Amino acid sequence: MRIKYMIPIVFLVALVIIEKENRIISRVSDKLNLKQTPQTPLQAGVFSHLSLKHTFSFPTLSKDFMVMKQRLENYSEHQEVVKKVRKHVLLLATTRTGSSFVGEFFNQQGDNMFYLFEPLWHVEKMLTLDTGGTNATASAKAYRDVLQQLFLCDFSLLESFIDPLPVNHITTSLFRRESSTSLCEESVCSPVIKGIFERYRCKIRRCGPLNLTMASESCVKKDHRVIKSVRVRQLENLRPLAEDPRLDIRFIQLVRDPRAVLASRMVAFAAKYKSWKQWALGGDRPLDEDEVKKLKGNCDNIRLSAEVGLRQPPWLRSRYMLVRYEDIARFPMRKATEMFRFSGIPLTPQVKAWILKNTQVSKEISGVYSTQKNSSEQVEKWRFSLPFKIAQVVQRACGPTLKLFGYKFVSSEKMLTDKSISLIEDKVFSV
Repeated sequence: MRIKYMIPIVFLVALVIIEKENRIISRVSDKLNLKQTPQTPLQAGVFSHLSLKHTFSFPTLSKDFMVMKQRLENYSEHQEVVKKVRKHVLLLATTRTGSSFVGEFFNQQGDNMFYLFEPLWHVEKMLTLDTGGTNATASAKAYRDVLQQLFLCDFSLLESFIDPLPVNHITTSLFRRESSTSLCEESVCSPVIKGIFERYRCKIRRCGPLNLTMASESCVKKDHRVIKSVRVRQLENLRPLAEDPRLDIRFIQLVRDPRAVLASRMVAFAAKYKSWKQWALGGDRPLDEDEVKKLKGNCDNIRLSAEVGLRQPPWLRSRYMLVRYEDIARFPMRKATEMFRFSGIPLTPQVKAWILKNTQVSKEISGVYSTQKNSSEQVEKWRFSLPFKIAQVVQRACGPTLKLFGYKFVSSEKMLTDKSISLIEDKVFSV
């Protein structure tokens, strides 16, 4: 009689145990959001082990369940690693395009960001020839290699370009150190040394010479790394960075109306643009053709890089974003949100607060090199300082660039200075 009732009882107990373990597996799987089909090896393995032929094999079931549990735990750990993959962003631009202003978006991110301001300045200075130019091939390779090491928190190659050469990895001459919050944090702030002058001193606290070993250690601890540079001429030269499995890199190319760029350079770099200024002021001497060729070369470099990026070759797919300075100036919060989303970096309250504070400032605060701007006014300012005849020269030299980026041509002095006529087309660039 006991045997008669024992078999159904054992059967029921077995079913209860199987159901319980099934629920546990289901809960773990749901938690990990595993979207598997019945054909996947993982799920197929689960169902085969829970088939009827193993229904009463309690030891086998328990062992298989533990294997399954371990697999899921391993997958969970892998997912956590994936989530913590560091993001690397290279902000590409040319001088007077608002790159310092946009770079501050990332510099203000907070403790999880390591931001570097123009580290390639040292490379360019070292490689500059007596003629004032640089060897394009040599400089392109040097820029790429230095950037690659810096994104990996290795300052050794950059050190070889710093003049004077750092002693024991300590330098007093890193260009614009104060423009990087990361290099002025307490963890990288060595004691002040009496009698030692540091050219680019931190403003938020008194620090001694920069210890690049400490900077490297700080960099390693950060979640994200961003570098701003106006010295890379061709995006194609950076392909090895995109293909480096150690980097999860994004390229953001910042562009601006070439006419506005020239107007700004004529003020900021008056000595270099002396012939332009003289001609603008009504000088009889015709503009030097070499200056026009240089202008055209700059525009062509910017356009060619953008064409590569917008074409989205396999090595650049989902890694390139084109942003116009004019759009950032008019819609700073919206464009900042788009850039951070593209970069895979969270937009913090600190960044939002900085943008609100620094896009609506008075003329007294704003300056040539200031990152504090009344951003909407900056978009139109050049139209009232650049003579129409110079605007025409830029349009002839940079016509394809203007068209690609959606900047309208002006046909008269009246059109140039008429604020009711927008010179910026509504244009969306694919990402």
